[in-house]
Parts: sequence; C-alpha cells; structure tokens
Amino acid sequence: MFEIYENKLEDLKTASHFRSISKFERKGGKYIYIGGKKLLNLSSNNYLNFADNEDITNEFLHAAGHKYTFGSASARLLTGTLPVYNELENLISNLFGTEKTLLFNSGYHANVGINSSIADSGDVIFSDKLNHASIIDGMQLSRGKFFRYPHNDMEGLEKLLIRERNNYKNAIIVSESVFSMDGDIADLNKLVELKKKYNCILILDEAHAFGVFGKKGLGVCEDLGIIDDVDLIMGTFGKAIGSMGAFATGKKTLIEYLINKARSFIFSTSLPPINIAFSKWIIENKLPYTFEKRMNMLDIAKKMGSSSHIIPVIVGENDKTVELSEILFQNGYFTLPIRPPTVPQGTSRLRLSLTADITEEDLIKLKDIIANSGIC
Repeated sequence: MFEIYENKLEDLKTASHFRSISKFERKGGKYIYIGGKKLLNLSSNNYLNFADNEDITNEFLHAAGHKYTFGSASARLLTGTLPVYNELENLISNLFGTEKTLLFNSGYHANVGINSSIADSGDVIFSDKLNHASIIDGMQLSRGKFFRYPHNDMEGLEKLLIRERNNYKNAIIVSESVFSMDGDIADLNKLVELKKKYNCILILDEAHAFGVFGKKGLGVCEDLGIIDDVDLIMGTFGKAIGSMGAFATGKKTLIEYLINKARSFIFSTSLPPINIAFSKWIIENKLPYTFEKRMNMLDIAKKMGSSSHIIPVIVGENDKTVELSEILFQNGYFTLPIRPPTVPQGTSRLRLSLTADITEEDLIKLKDIIANSGIC
C-alpha cells in the first residue's frame, strides 16, 4: 500500500530533495545548539531576538501574562474572541492609520484566506512569480483567474494589465514587499501607480518587513509613505515580533468581506489568548525602542550586498547546496539549504537571515569559507 510513497521518498533522496526536521538542544539569542555544538544561527526569522529571550518572556509574564489562558477553545466567530483580540486589532489599525484589522492564526492562514476569497468568478489576480507558496495556494483555491508576472518586472506586469484587465470585473495585484527567499524589495511605488492606473486592488505581504523596516517598524510601506495607497497589508507576528499569528489591515469593506468569506479564518480555532497578549505587549513595549538595532542590521546586510536582512547565496544544484551547508555547519554556522519547491528549479541556495544581535565580524569568516569552498 505504501510502496508508491516509499519510492517517491527514495527519489527525493536521490535528487537531494529529501527533508527532515532538525533537532535542537536549545536556542539562545543568535546561537543555536545541536548535539552540543554551538552554531551561529542564520536560518531564523527571529529578527529582533524576541522569540527565545528569557528576560523578555519573564518580563511579559510578570507584567501581563498571568492574566491570560493557553487556549481559546473556539473559532473567533463563536466564543473564540476575548477583549485582547480586539485590542490587538485596534492597536494595529491605529499604528497603520487603517480602517480595520483582522487577526489570522499564521501568515499562511492569512494569505490562503485572503487570496482564495478576494477573487470570485469573473475576477482576476496578478501575482509576482516569486510570491510565497501561501499566496499561490490561495489563488489556486479561488474561483478567479490568476496570472503570474515575471519577478519584480513592472513592464511585464503592465503588459499583462493592458492585455487582460478589461476582461474581468475586479482585478487584484498581489506582491510581497520583501521577498522571503531572495531578500529583494518590490517596486512598491510602481505597483501603487499601476493599481491606480488600471483600477486594481493592491494587496501587499509585509511578513518579512513588519518589525524591521520603517521608523515605527511597520514595514516597507511605512518606509515609503504609501500605507494609504495600499488596500490590504498582511503582516505576521511570528517573525520579528517573536510570537505567533498574523494580521490583515486596510479597507473596512475588505476586512469585513474576509470575516465572512475567508475559510482559514472562519473555520480555525483562534490562537491562545496568551499569544495574542504577548504580540500586543511586544508591539507596545519593545518594538518602539528597536530603531537603532534594526537600522544597524540593515546596514550590515547592505554591506553583504542585500537590500534587506535576507541574503541569498545562490548555488544552483541541490547536492552542492547541501554540501556547502554542511561545510558551514562544520565551521560553526547553521545555514539550512533551500531547495525546490521552495525556490525555482536550478536556484537552490542558502538563505542567510540576519538577526539584530549578529555583528559584521560574525560574517567575515563565513564570507571567506564560502569564497574558498569552490562551490559558488
């Protein structure tokens, strides 16, 4: 009965595609410990080092955490909404200056829910070709048509809009701001221009930018001063904020539509109240004081040749990528290989994720090892 799956697993191993779950002894700041070996962790989304900070955890529990339980026991539309959920939604709306906000259980839940419900029969979505799998999955579940334009190619997008826009009722443009596997930044000003020119709804995924970019840490949209020009912004709490969950914020009509149509929201038990409270507490009490360390992190990334805190080291072949990952592991760096289907075929890579405690000196040896590996 299971032979077909066993054969497929063997095929994955042969192609260096096979994955397994890493086992950690413990985490702490910028380091991770595996089998007693201390490694600089460059594979985390814990950008501000809030997620495993014992001092911050204890401070939260003492200040507010003792008020909240560890289970909601219901979906939001039943009994799964406590005051703290509304408080976090209102906090996000006030920070962004948007009309309304809705919490989701994760970035995946948010993107699947948004993109599967926002486009109905007779509608169309125009999506960057390198958008996250959660966006692609959501589009595939929708009743609308979708087109994927070449990555960050505004001329290619406009050609599609000229050819297709008038064939549909509603049109949606969706893009990440900071692309999760490439670390580059979308041309958001041009996306706003095209959204207005062709009468489209603009949805931006700021998952990897929220908590990193902008004076208040709200993302690239804040940095560029275009929040009011974007119809729906998605952000997560599971990365820079160090918690769990996600949000969509923007036009009231769209948020209320998601409440009624997004199946990943309607049919999911809501996150534990203590997680919601922790996200709110971090945003209110810690995020406002991170500007200097965030800018320092981005400055280090710029010196490494990246426009964001995500630095891709593209190798190409799966086996060579795994080999380079192992070389770095032996030299004290935890850099997991990224392979298809996470990235396109032939572009396997190491994805170096900086966190606020990593210094420029931490990366000097790493650059030398990569350069001398003979792999890329």
